[in-house]
Amino acid sequence: MVESTTALRRLVDMYRSGSRKKVVQGGTSAGKTFSILPILIAHAQKNPLREISVVSESIPHLRRGCIKDFVKIMQLLGRYDDNKFNKGNLKYTFSNGSYIEFFSSDQPDKLRGSRRTDLYVNEANNVSFEAYTQLAIRTSGSIWIDYNPVMPFWAHTEVLTEQDSEQIILTYKDNEALSETIINELESKRIKAKKSKYWANWCKVYLDGETGNLEGACIPDWEQIDIIPREARMVSAGLDFGYTNDPSSMITIYKYDGGYIFDEVFYKTQMRNSDIAKEIKLLSLPTDVYTYADQAEPKSIDELKYAGLRVEPCVKGRDSIVYGIELINQNKIYVTARSKNLIKELQGYVWSKDKEGNTLNKPTGVDHAIDAARYGLVTHLDNPMRGQYFVY
Repeated sequence: MVESTTALRRLVDMYRSGSRKKVVQGGTSAGKTFSILPILIAHAQKNPLREISVVSESIPHLRRGCIKDFVKIMQLLGRYDDNKFNKGNLKYTFSNGSYIEFFSSDQPDKLRGSRRTDLYVNEANNVSFEAYTQLAIRTSGSIWIDYNPVMPFWAHTEVLTEQDSEQIILTYKDNEALSETIINELESKRIKAKKSKYWANWCKVYLDGETGNLEGACIPDWEQIDIIPREARMVSAGLDFGYTNDPSSMITIYKYDGGYIFDEVFYKTQMRNSDIAKEIKLLSLPTDVYTYADQAEPKSIDELKYAGLRVEPCVKGRDSIVYGIELINQNKIYVTARSKNLIKELQGYVWSKDKEGNTLNKPTGVDHAIDAARYGLVTHLDNPMRGQYFVY
């Protein structure tokens, strides 16, 4: 039998609620998957012709997690029939015509394919919002979403702002099925957390189920400050061009306390070069401060220079994005509280992973303000790599 834990009981109550979207936030070993799956199994068995999709980032990820747990739960319930599980299309069909299928969010034909009655998005922070949207609009019934809260993402900003959603937070303390060995191992991390920011954030996310800082962040160590201190000195600015869909973004950079402050000036779409020039002129930048802009826009740079502004192109080169990130990470970085868009980008700017979960040396995420900050800081710094690697 599947043990009746606090997590399972709380999720059963959520299942019985009237909300369509059920958001399950929780730490490690909280029993999220091992509690949601029994509810979906019971739902499928009690209600004929239910079409239930369980979706995660990749097939290997599903095999290691949801599929393995599904088979184990069915065996514990004494209801598993191997003949009913089609290993080819990863679909288990019950006697009443209901089924539970497993597929990954990296299968476009599945995302835009057949409709379903119920959906479970497992570890949703690894699934894109576009993929979720394609799935949700083809789901007539309940939607379950679970994740470890390593950072704010679309479940927080999009789903939980909707009236038909509710959230529950689970921790390892809600899972009485855990062995003492695992509990002791988990709680030993709290000792490390007293002396380490990394472990403090780890405990916040994986032990307490609270939303933490970004895991796998390209630029992880930055500090938010309320105002620019009087003793800070502006040294440069960065400018990234956009127009219709992508915003134009400008970041001013200050030298302060052995590090640098990033301050967002503007972040807008539909900005003509005349609009950008007007915004920069309002800043009254010091005469020794240059704005370094995207080299791919020589005409725009020339127009800004013609308007009397000290704007110069940054130089693009091989591996320049990664080099720029590394150079930023070598310095203490502060970000002003009013830099809302830059902060949002930093919270979502992560190293890519392949289908096996291996980290790649390639960033992913929105980066308009980050690019502007990188242009300004890296081109300003007198570094030994100049001439080989430049801002991109």
